[in-house]
Amino acid sequence: MTSATNTKNIDVPALAEDEKFVRIGQAMTRMRLLTGRRMIGRLAIQSVAPGLELSHLDVLDVVRQAEATGEVTVGTIAEMLRIDPSRASRIVADMVTRGVLRRKASQADARRIVVVLTALGQRLLSEIQAQKYSVIGSIFADWTPKEIESFSLLFDRYVSGYERVFQARIKETDD
Repeated sequence: MTSATNTKNIDVPALAEDEKFVRIGQAMTRMRLLTGRRMIGRLAIQSVAPGLELSHLDVLDVVRQAEATGEVTVGTIAEMLRIDPSRASRIVADMVTRGVLRRKASQADARRIVVVLTALGQRLLSEIQAQKYSVIGSIFADWTPKEIESFSLLFDRYVSGYERVFQARIKETDD
């Protein structure tokens, strides 16, 4: 299968020469570098809780997400973060010591230990999220409401397309 077939008969070499696609590719590289360095998370932590690390922020996010669908265990955290369970356990232990998380017996199975956010953890998560939105708001400070609305819809469409193409390519390689 040729790359032109993969992209619905789009001439891939021509895309590489089209300044719009070159600009998008360059912007994606800059975004990847910023995302890889986790600049928004770093700024949020620096402003709200300088003693926390990015791994703590990741665990807070995972616990918040996973609590919506059920009880959260260290195994859940490890799986969602794609880290070794022993590393997840060490991070959770540190966060329990800091009073951000607490362990308790599962309501479904008292032999199992689950992790929950404490009031401090919930407050930190809210404050960190507020800082993230503040940074994002600063980025759009000189945009019109219409530009922001258009970008939000187009960016969501772009990311959805990215996910769709990525999943299709993964499926192709699995078949």
